[in-house]
Amino acid sequence: MAARPLVFDIWQDIVRFIVTYLLLLFVVLSAFAVVYYSHVNRLTTSELEILRAKKDELNIEWRNLLLEQNSLAEHSAIESKAKHLLNMKRPNSNSEVIVTLD
Repeated sequence: MAARPLVFDIWQDIVRFIVTYLLLLFVVLSAFAVVYYSHVNRLTTSELEILRAKKDELNIEWRNLLLEQNSLAEHSAIESKAKHLLNMKRPNSNSEVIVTLD
């Protein structure tokens, strides 16, 4: 009885259990896919939280700008009424008086 080379025995084993080896390969690939997509999901969730925080900051800034716009509009309305209804005007440099304390 002649000794067969080890490579030949390994090849026969692979051919005999090809379905098992393919299933094992698919299980390993599936495990790597689960790990990869879990990582991608975590990154996406983290990015979403950052974007939501940025949105909240921008909303707060927008509200503050609206308040500032309203206060400036109110100031210009008062100035306009003072000019038209009361005939008031801004003082020029000739009518200004500087008071100094000694």
